[in-house]
Amino acid sequence: MQRLTNKRIILGITGGIAAYKSAELVRLYKTAGADVIVVMTPAAIEFITPLTMQALSGKPVHTTLLDPEAEAGMGHIELARWADIIVIAPASADFLARLNNGLANDLLTTLCLASEAPLYLVPAMNQAMWHNHQTQKNVQQLTIHTTFWGPDSGEQACGDVGPGRMLEPINIAQRTAELFSNNLLSGKTVHITAGPTREAIDPVRYISNHSSGKMGYAIAEAAREAGASVKLISGPVNLACPERIHRVMVDSADDMLAAVLEDIDQCDIFIGCAAVADFKPATVAENKMKKNASDTMSLALIKNPDIIATVANLTTKPFTVGFAAETQNVVEYAKHKLANKNLDLIAANDVSIGDIGFNSNENALTLISSNKQLSLSKNSKSKLARQLIEHIAQLIP
Repeated sequence: MQRLTNKRIILGITGGIAAYKSAELVRLYKTAGADVIVVMTPAAIEFITPLTMQALSGKPVHTTLLDPEAEAGMGHIELARWADIIVIAPASADFLARLNNGLANDLLTTLCLASEAPLYLVPAMNQAMWHNHQTQKNVQQLTIHTTFWGPDSGEQACGDVGPGRMLEPINIAQRTAELFSNNLLSGKTVHITAGPTREAIDPVRYISNHSSGKMGYAIAEAAREAGASVKLISGPVNLACPERIHRVMVDSADDMLAAVLEDIDQCDIFIGCAAVADFKPATVAENKMKKNASDTMSLALIKNPDIIATVANLTTKPFTVGFAAETQNVVEYAKHKLANKNLDLIAANDVSIGDIGFNSNENALTLISSNKQLSLSKNSKSKLARQLIEHIAQLIP
């Protein structure tokens, strides 16, 4: 279940004796590397405590829609945006009825309505309740837009035998992992640059760009999930190397270019996401430069190599994707860069907006190719990375 690494899962728990199984499900998700937030209905709290779920998930459990403390942190809308997937296990007959009628009278139903994440319902109830014509009507209507896992059939807590048992946690966890399996880039080799570069002025000072590397690292993980072999050429960042990805750490633009060109002939798709410094000092002082009496200091700069253009203009070039971080005329400048540098695709974003782009966990992108333009609205960088990879997969031969 390694496909769940770094996935964001909201686990909703509704009222029912099967709620005890949800504790094991949280443990399985966490063991597989997923990030789990538990949301419980008031009825669920009668069967298993939020403290248990908090201990297993390592995160506060959300139980109340209008909680001032929660709204000051991760409010219900932010929580809805956070999730890669929402799993409701167990999903009671009452919850199915309320969800089918579009009610938002508790936190869990509100999240389901507010989130664009895929929703999976794992029903658990008495066999007579499952067979009831109104429950079946609710299930039939919900199936149009959501997916049901189960129920299983067998002996129930009340002594009845029949359909209505919640699937076993290992079964749910495996089904969840399979959702993140795809072969969009199976057999492809993807090289990605990420983070900033540092151009030395002297042994202790440098010129750089704002960049946390989060977008590039998210793209590397998305490409790996899509079945690609991934090489990540990273500038200095405070991010751990994603699992099953070959990472090469560099400092300067010259170092990054050398690492890029080293095995570029093996690359099928090149994604230049790094914030490469456009200029570097013409000379690097051997020792630390000392302050003098003057209030000014002159520094001669020369252009750095254009890494993305170098790759895009190779005789046999990979499918080349660039990034354009702009503060004005975003689409216009991105189109100019697409044509000038001979790129196949460019992802443009407006870094003048404070809550997206550099150092943020969220972003918004406009994908531009020679004959197509696609806007990806504000979302987590991990979600945008998957959308970008899906788009690239549609464009490559």
